[in-house]
Formats: sequence, C-alpha cells, structure tokens
Amino acid sequence: MGNSDKRYVGIHQDLYGGMTDTGKIIREAWAFGILPEDETCEGWTAQGLESLWQQVQAEWEKYGYRVANLPPELQARYLRIQEEAVQRARAAGWNPSLDDEDE
Repeated sequence: MGNSDKRYVGIHQDLYGGMTDTGKIIREAWAFGILPEDETCEGWTAQGLESLWQQVQAEWEKYGYRVANLPPELQARYLRIQEEAVQRARAAGWNPSLDDEDE
C-alpha cells in the first residue's frame, strides 16, 4: 500500500481542528459553495482533495485571490467560516503564533 491509499481523516479530526492546508481548502470550498458546510471530506483520497483544491483556486482566481474582492455575501460567509474555524482550533489547543514564527 502506497500513499495513494491514504485517506483524509476529515477536517474536524485534522490537526488543531483543521488549521492545516487541507483544512483551509475545505473551508474555502464551503465559503464558495463548492461543498456543503457539513461535508468534512473524511475518507477522501489525495486525488479528490487535489481536485477540490483546483476548484477552489479557480474560484479565487475570479477575485484576484483577495478576500476584499469577494462580493459582500460571499465575503461574509468566508469570514464567518474562518472565525468559527479559529474558535474551534483554539479550543483544540492551536496557537497561531507558533505556526509562522518558529524559525
């Protein structure tokens, strides 16, 4: 069995409540309406997640990869989803200051 057989644990079982690259893709897919917000992607293959990433990137491209360029309703949904994720992650012990500044 190689890496291609590995399945994603799901955003709510991911490290720090999903504050990972994969979790970010899933949250953005929720915001853009690519996935329903109750889809955790548990059991998804790497290929499925790669396809999701490509769809999310195509949506971001429309808005120049900037939250400020999102239409108001989409921006509000995006920010709500991110805020809820941060609250869940902090409850799971995530400390954002340790992510980027540990060099």
